[in-house]
Amino acid sequence: MMDLLFTERVVENKDWATVLFVLCFVLLAINKTIFEVRFNEFIRLGISDKYIKIYKDSGNMQSWFTISMFLIQLISFAFLIQIILSYYGYTTKTNWISYIQIITLLGVFILSKYLIEKIIATSFNIEEFNEQFNLQKVNYRTYIGLLVLPLNLVLFYNDFPSKNLILGIIITILVINIATYALTLKIYQNSILSKLFYFILYLCTLEIAPYYFMYYWFTKS
Repeated sequence: MMDLLFTERVVENKDWATVLFVLCFVLLAINKTIFEVRFNEFIRLGISDKYIKIYKDSGNMQSWFTISMFLIQLISFAFLIQIILSYYGYTTKTNWISYIQIITLLGVFILSKYLIEKIIATSFNIEEFNEQFNLQKVNYRTYIGLLVLPLNLVLFYNDFPSKNLILGIIITILVINIATYALTLKIYQNSILSKLFYFILYLCTLEIAPYYFMYYWFTKS
């Protein structure tokens, strides 16, 4: 007699990810339609700083354009983190519970850091500098998140077994982040030099320490 071997067929649910990707592209389409000039300048941020010069007012931090693009950045980076973790065996790409945990942790981390920065800036009377400095960092990181979005789309719906590819992506993003941060420091170097002590305090407590403790917590847990 012929022995029948039954194997369990695992069907991965990717609908939730599809909805989020579609949401990102819908938001981009809305921004492209409503803020056409601003959107076009933002797209050119990688080769021109014209957008930074035009929209440098701190009030732009609470604008619909900035908030909606920040949401896209949050979704994009959360996908990237989940994909990276999946390649190292900590979760799977299609685990929506892990994604909720990642995007929640990322959102709470960013917003908590922003609120603490505002409190410290108010205490040291450097609110305007802090708002402009934060706005520029948000703009560049949002731009990076936008560039990562199509990459996430490819990596999520395809299997790339090479961990060297993932390592290369991580290194590239880190290098770009460091480069944009250095550019931000160069732009605001006069303001930084005039308040050097406060900036060093700001740098240590809000730019270095949070990421160190986050890395320490992640590696230990």
